[in-house]
Amino acid sequence: MTPPIVKRYLIAFDKYKWIGLASFALVVAGSTVVAMQPEPPTSYITSAALTYSGPPVSFSATGSEIQQQGKELNEEVLLSNQIIASVAEKVGVKPQNLGTAVALSLPKKNPRTGELESSILELKYVDTDAKRGIQVLTELMQAMIKLSSDINTGRLQAIIEKINDRTPQAKRELQIAEKKLEKYDRIERTAILAAENGSLLNGITGSQNLQRQLQLTISGVDGQIRSLQNKLGLTVGEAYISSALSADPIIGNLRSQIYQSESQIAVLRKDLRPEHPTMVELMRQKQAAEELLQQRAAEVLGGDGTAAPLQGSVAGIRTQSSLDPARQQLANQMVALQTQQETLQQQLAQEIRQEARLRQEYSLIPNKQLERSRLEQEVALKKAIYDQMQVKLTDAKTAEAETTSSLSIARRPTVAVDVKPPKSVPITLAVGSFLGVVIGGGVIFLLGALEGTFKTREDIGQTLKQREVALLGELPLMPIDDLPQGAVPVLLSADSPYLEFYEKFRSNLRRIGGKALKVVLIASTSSSEGKTTSAYNLGIASARAGKRTLIIETDLRSPSGCTSLNVIPDPEASIEPLRYYANLSECIRLVPDVENLYILPSPGPVRQSAAILESSEMRRLMEDVRQRFDLVILDTSPLSISNDPLLIQPYSDGIVLVTRPHYTQENMLGEAIDQLVESELGLLGGIINGADIIVSVPEQVTQSSTFTSTSRVEESEELSARASKN
Repeated sequence: MTPPIVKRYLIAFDKYKWIGLASFALVVAGSTVVAMQPEPPTSYITSAALTYSGPPVSFSATGSEIQQQGKELNEEVLLSNQIIASVAEKVGVKPQNLGTAVALSLPKKNPRTGELESSILELKYVDTDAKRGIQVLTELMQAMIKLSSDINTGRLQAIIEKINDRTPQAKRELQIAEKKLEKYDRIERTAILAAENGSLLNGITGSQNLQRQLQLTISGVDGQIRSLQNKLGLTVGEAYISSALSADPIIGNLRSQIYQSESQIAVLRKDLRPEHPTMVELMRQKQAAEELLQQRAAEVLGGDGTAAPLQGSVAGIRTQSSLDPARQQLANQMVALQTQQETLQQQLAQEIRQEARLRQEYSLIPNKQLERSRLEQEVALKKAIYDQMQVKLTDAKTAEAETTSSLSIARRPTVAVDVKPPKSVPITLAVGSFLGVVIGGGVIFLLGALEGTFKTREDIGQTLKQREVALLGELPLMPIDDLPQGAVPVLLSADSPYLEFYEKFRSNLRRIGGKALKVVLIASTSSSEGKTTSAYNLGIASARAGKRTLIIETDLRSPSGCTSLNVIPDPEASIEPLRYYANLSECIRLVPDVENLYILPSPGPVRQSAAILESSEMRRLMEDVRQRFDLVILDTSPLSISNDPLLIQPYSDGIVLVTRPHYTQENMLGEAIDQLVESELGLLGGIINGADIIVSVPEQVTQSSTFTSTSRVEESEELSARASKN
């Protein structure tokens, strides 16, 4: 079996053989012109060499680095357009000729160590003049040496300039960092030192000891106060009031006057009535003394009684001011102890706050130490950068006296004759002929590949397999020599050898679609792919199998092809298509030569085909034929022409996509499959029409047979139209 790639090439060769022959002729003609050219004049090869070098004395690291960088110059730099132009101007040669005639070989690097395997740079120059060759290489080497020196000097000056530009900023950054550290030390350094030398921790310990001492003292004073309270029966406030009132002489005098008035009233009460003037006078004196007693008590205590609780009655004041000297001394002692206790408590609260402050300060010491350490590191980093820049600047200034070119002359130019073997005309013509065959064949193959159509049935089958589309059948191309112009090749004869292929197509379709498959839509991506032929012959195969079959031509944009089945279409159908489809008994015709086969010819071409396909008449027609027939085949227009197949699709149970070598476009087939699969329009599979399959036709066939020959179907359209008869 011939491989598919050979088939594709043979097809392309048959179509583009004259273009390939023209390409072959052009290449051969070119090789002939080259072979007949006269021998060129004698050429001279001038060679010289440069080597990497350094300064005789090197004290700076920067100078050594620049000299080392000078060894990294590549061919584009050493043979730049400026160098070529300057040398060409000096020696009187065109820059283009000089650039193409000179060659530079740089030393290679060791792939493992990365070091240069040698230090020699080879220069070669080809010219017909030996003296000019020496002059060109001499000038070229001098220009390269000067270029290397200029590059090294420029690199050193760039380093110095960059350092000078960066130094003021580095100095400012260092000063800012030092000021931050100095400011931080003024605020926090004392606390950090106190924590480091232990004085802060000692302060916390001392505060804790003092708090314990104060608490002990407060406890002792509190015991004394409770003891005095038990002895006097007074609180501290009451003792303070009683002591103050008892110590005041005026209050004592007023108490005496009140006591005398009460004594006289008690004595005279037995003899005198309360209304007696003497009794009234004594009562007034007593009342006046009591009022003075209250006023004096308030004056003695001060603050209108708010400083100490003063009982409002005179009896209470007299009771509180009746302490004897001994009890008064105890009361004063208790007041003093209370004052001492309050003082100690204030000192204790102060020490507690002091301890809390010291503890808080001590807890912040690690953060302060870290912050100071960070500031110190920042200062150290800025200072290191500044120092490195100063060192680098000093080193770069030292390198100014050391910087030289990284290249020097290793070998002066020498001239040698360029000996070339004589040109062989037969070999040149043979090579040209071989290249002509290769180029001509490549042009033919390329033009065939650029067509964008499938060339063989193997290509179509591989595409359907990749897109997971079932291959329902491969149908051979039938000869059309005996058919009228525009007729469709149909298998009206029951003995036709092509009928078995369509029977296989029908059985595969039934196997995949199942018993529920009654309406099949036959579609194609473009015209001339054999869609109508496949629909007609599928209907014939179904009818031969005993199935009541109907072919409906739903391609309303083209005329009907029912004459190929010996059926005459209705000439008035295109006048009123909707009435034509509404009368089912008149529009469906029986195919006379095939039993069980019916056809509904198209009234086309008609206008507004989409409106007819979407009409209620078409809907009722499809519902009726689904009930009457075992298989209904819908022959539609190509998908690339209109969307009519998608309008009639809802009436079908599945779609069969027809393909054909030389006609089916690769991109159009892929887009159609993707659209049908993604839209879930029920793609059952595809068939390959016009496949190159050998079909043996018997010599004796009846006159009713449409085909009477055996054809070896080739891929090309011309060969398929002229299939030979046996």
